[in-house]
Amino acid sequence: MGDFLLRSNDMIQITCAPAVVPNLAAPVPLIGTGTTVMIGGQPACLFGDELPPSIAVPLQYIQGPYATPPGMGTLKILLLPNNMTKKTVQGKPMLLKGGSFTATFTVTVPAMMPAPPGPPVPDPLMMKTFQCQFITTNINVQAS
Repeated sequence: MGDFLLRSNDMIQITCAPAVVPNLAAPVPLIGTGTTVMIGGQPACLFGDELPPSIAVPLQYIQGPYATPPGMGTLKILLLPNNMTKKTVQGKPMLLKGGSFTATFTVTVPAMMPAPPGPPVPDPLMMKTFQCQFITTNINVQAS
């Protein structure tokens, strides 16, 4: 028996602690691009759909005392084999709920810590690792 297939409107939840990324505070809906496979009337999610367009852009973040001004960074999702089917659709694997996986957050503009009377001090961590999981309402369609 396989795992549950993902479809449009299923979610990715990204846990950022100790960093705070406002755009990731709540789970983000996935947008499936599987035009040849529908699951419960919704397009299936294929490899590449794990990073929705709303969070595939530079995102603001703060971490601890590094908050004024906030910094910016970009996400990269690192899926595991148990998050994808072996069989492909439209030349890509379909996404599965699978287990948890990670994302890397690459800082492009560091958040700053005020340090009066001197200049602000930049966040020294230019790469952060976040924990992720998929959330699905599909309880019927599984990969074989």
